[in-house]
Amino acid sequence: MSFEGSLKEFGLADILQLIYFQRKTGVLTLEGRMDKVRLLFYEGNIISAGTRRKVEANRFGKLLLKNGLIKEEDLQKALEEQQSTGEKLGNILMKNGVVGKEQIQEILTTQITETVINLFSWKDGSYDFSPQGVPVDKEMPIALDTQHVLMEGLRIVDEWSLVEGKLSPDTIFERIGNPGVELTPEEEEMLGLVDGERDVSVIIESSYMDSFQASKSLVSLMEKGIIGPKEAAQVAPEIALHMALPSAKKGIPYPPFITPVIFMVSLFIAIISFPPQRSDYADRIKTSADIDNIRFTIEAYKYENGSYPQSTDQITKPADAWGRQYIYKPAADDFVLFSAGPDGKEGTADDVY
Repeated sequence: MSFEGSLKEFGLADILQLIYFQRKTGVLTLEGRMDKVRLLFYEGNIISAGTRRKVEANRFGKLLLKNGLIKEEDLQKALEEQQSTGEKLGNILMKNGVVGKEQIQEILTTQITETVINLFSWKDGSYDFSPQGVPVDKEMPIALDTQHVLMEGLRIVDEWSLVEGKLSPDTIFERIGNPGVELTPEEEEMLGLVDGERDVSVIIESSYMDSFQASKSLVSLMEKGIIGPKEAAQVAPEIALHMALPSAKKGIPYPPFITPVIFMVSLFIAIISFPPQRSDYADRIKTSADIDNIRFTIEAYKYENGSYPQSTDQITKPADAWGRQYIYKPAADDFVLFSAGPDGKEGTADDVY
């Protein structure tokens, strides 16, 4: 039996308990304001998790690097091979003898756990569970005890109270002091993303950590006096218009028609001197919505043909809001689809997923 609704009415904890105790197999899709997540369940346990915001292969590779299991050159070589073969990154690394099966399983488990636990921070959103057959990786089986993940998620919810109220998504941080204390690897990573230009939401999205871990690291850096909120810059300097008019002598007022004329001239000068910058917010929203539609088309293609298309040209010829082709990278059991954003450069902070 499928079910759907709002997370405000039926919370994530209730949904996970229902799936776990009824030993359901299928796909749970959760959609919030900033992300869309798909969880695959087999007999009540979580076997896979995918998020729209993060490039899964990059997150997996980053975790391997972070745990000292591979070197940067090993990762880049494997990513290049993945682009040409479509094979899973873990399988390539294992085949090349870089990491072992147990190490890959441990990293995949960590990756899935982080994705699920991050969902507990959502205040609202929608869910849709569809009971159906799901692909089980026999070579690299992963099965997370849903009850264990649920308990860990509830623990994180309690800790969120220490973070909430100290961060705002639109806050821009800048470095205000040199780190005189020892930093954790997470704090070092977040400090590297603080540049005085990106706001908190972009920094968190650019990191390879879940929202809670990233937010906690930012708060820690702020409490240690290493970073601080950047003062808002003045949008445009005041424009002083000095006009030598005969009637402007002391004690003699301007004629009634002069004041509006001065105002209009000042406004004209301001406009030509400081033209308004076009916001790409609407373009990002439209592109994100288009990506969702294309994702569903790709999933439908796999359902009918048994595999993902090798190119989006097989199903559609889409272009993002900036007139560029979407970046599509298919693999055996998953795919990556995103836009390079306004700057047209893959892997930068303005990419849209």
